[in-house]
Formats: sequence, structure tokens, C-alpha cells
Amino acid sequence: MICPKISLACVLLLLWFTSTGDAAYMKYLDPKQPTNTRIKDLISRMTLAEKIGQMTQIERGVASADVMKNYFIGSVLSGGGSVPAPQATPAVWVNMVNEFQKGALSTRLGIPMIYGIDAVHGNNNVYNATLFPHNIGLGATRDPDLVRRIGEATALEVRATGIPYTFAPCIAVCRDPRWGRCYESYSEDHRVVQQMTDIILGLQGDIPINHTKGVPYIAGKDKVAACAKHFVGDGGTHNGINENNTITDEHGLLGIHMPPYYDSIIKGVATVMVSYSSLNGVKMHANHDLVTGYLKSKLHFRGFVISDWLGIDRITSPPDANYTYSVQAGINAGIDMVMVPFNYTQYIDDVTSLVKKGIINMSRIDDAVRRILRVKFI
Repeated sequence: MICPKISLACVLLLLWFTSTGDAAYMKYLDPKQPTNTRIKDLISRMTLAEKIGQMTQIERGVASADVMKNYFIGSVLSGGGSVPAPQATPAVWVNMVNEFQKGALSTRLGIPMIYGIDAVHGNNNVYNATLFPHNIGLGATRDPDLVRRIGEATALEVRATGIPYTFAPCIAVCRDPRWGRCYESYSEDHRVVQQMTDIILGLQGDIPINHTKGVPYIAGKDKVAACAKHFVGDGGTHNGINENNTITDEHGLLGIHMPPYYDSIIKGVATVMVSYSSLNGVKMHANHDLVTGYLKSKLHFRGFVISDWLGIDRITSPPDANYTYSVQAGINAGIDMVMVPFNYTQYIDDVTSLVKKGIINMSRIDDAVRRILRVKFI
């Protein structure tokens, strides 16, 4: 995906037509083929290094066209406040994103990267972008149509910078005002938060009638992939301590913190971000039962699951105490794309080693890549 809107399908088709005339027919390049057929064909052609590259998201500060090409990087992000230049214009953003994209497209299979940014109340990292009230204020309006229109406006301004993916909305249900990020929550009432997930329809577009539940949907060139976060229970930590432990029974989890995810998935959300917090003592970044067992298997979510910034590092205490174990635990829990964001060579080396040793199964790698490609094929 590059600005203004070139989907994976369009890019691959372009590469096909500009290649030599005697190139072999490849299903993944054929827009007439069903998406699942194209994904299956593309995965069958990928090496382990290309697959792991797709599962890697790096910060723009360490990215370059050569890095994208040499490591098959699947995604780049702007961390909070990370910009290409002070007061950068939309054109500067577009040029930066396109430079990274050139590297991705120059690889053997030419799989585009996807660039993500925290456009959480408007495209708030970009100079002169329109800023909107934060979630706590929007929730007080009890006006889902308003947040939907804000999503539409935000999508336009994100796209204007060449970016097709935002890490929004935050659908935490804040249960304790001492939580320092309570302003990111629409309400302490899960029913209000559920209504406000209409922002996803603004960001991604209206879900078609009879669209398959759980399958991501993005309507067109003026829309962006959304990200429901932070899965799950981040607003219910003990004493409101940030990134701490949410202590609750099944009723509290499924009745308070999970409902906004039901609505987000029904509305076709493309990605879900995992929370730094724990649930009853289990780190969410290592919680296989909830990430794979519930989100993917029970709720039938078919987009990709992404870690938070240095999220897998924080599986251990202190953080990064055993990075190889963290990689193993996070990916085996069901995380598909890891927001590394800096030391990508260590991450790639560790995933490669863990796969070759059989500690991470190839089926888990293929599941992750399939989900990432599904979003890119939209």
C-alpha cells in the first residue's frame, strides 16, 4: 500500500505487466483469482526469511530502502512524535513512505510494506493536521455518528501523507479514573464504548451486507486500516496502575472488557493490538488462550494481531531479560506482527532460530503471514 492508494493486488499486477513477456503465470498476480487462492499461492513461493520479514515492523528512524529490501521488512511505523522532519508537509511524508516502499517492491516477490501511525485523535503526529477531542470527550457526546465522521476525516488526512494504517481506536473500558490513560477510553460503560466503535466504519468504510464476520474490510483509496486496542482489559488494571494486572473473573472479562472487540470484529476491523497489561497474572502478549483461543478461534478474527511497542520485550520482568524466550512466547501466543521497533536483526535471527529448532512451528508462521497478506490484499 502506497499513497494515494495502491493495494497489494494492484502493485503485484503492475509488476507482472512490467516483467518479461515470457514470465510464468502466477495465481497471486491474477486479480480474477479469489483472495484466499492468491494468498495461498504467494505463501507457497515465499522463503522463511521472506515470511519472517513480513512479521517484522520497524521504526522509521532505522528504516531505509536497503533495509526494506535486504530484510524483506513487512511494515514500518512512526513511534509517538517520530517525524521525517520538523513541521514536515504531507509531501515530505509521502516521499519518505514511498522511498521505503521502493525498497519493499524491489524484492524478489515485490510485496508492499504497510506503514502505520498513531492517528488516535486526528492525524496528531503530523504538523497542521486537524485535531479532534480525545476519546473521553467523544464518549461523553454519546454520538456514534460524530465519531464515525471523525474517522472519515482522519482517514483522509492520514492518506494524504501516504500512510494506509492507523493504530486506532483505543477501545479500553476505563474502570478506574486513576488510570493515567483514562482519556483514551470512551467510557467506563462498555455499552458506550461499543457504540463508539463506529469510528472503525469511518476509518475503514461501511461493511458490505453479508460480509463474512471477522474478515477485514477497507473500502477504498480514502480509507485506512484500523487497529482495535489494547487487547484486552487494559482499562481494568488493579488500582488503575498502567500496564499492570487486571484481576477479574470470566463474567468481568466477557461482560465488560471484551464486548467492544465483538463490535469491532463485526465492523471489519483489520488489526488488533495486544495490551502491555496482564490478565490474572498472565501477560497478554503471552496469553495464548485469549489471543489465539478466543480472539482468533472463538471470535473468528481473520486480520492480523500486532504487538505494542517493545511489547514482547515486556513479557519478562525486568523487560528484555530473555529476549529469545519473549519472541517464542509472543509469537506462539498468536502475535502475527511484532512492533520490534529498533533491533530488528536480533528479532529476525531469533525467530529464524526458533523455527529451525521446531520451537515455533511453520504452521504458526504461515498463519501470521496469511493474516498480514490478507490485510495487504485489500
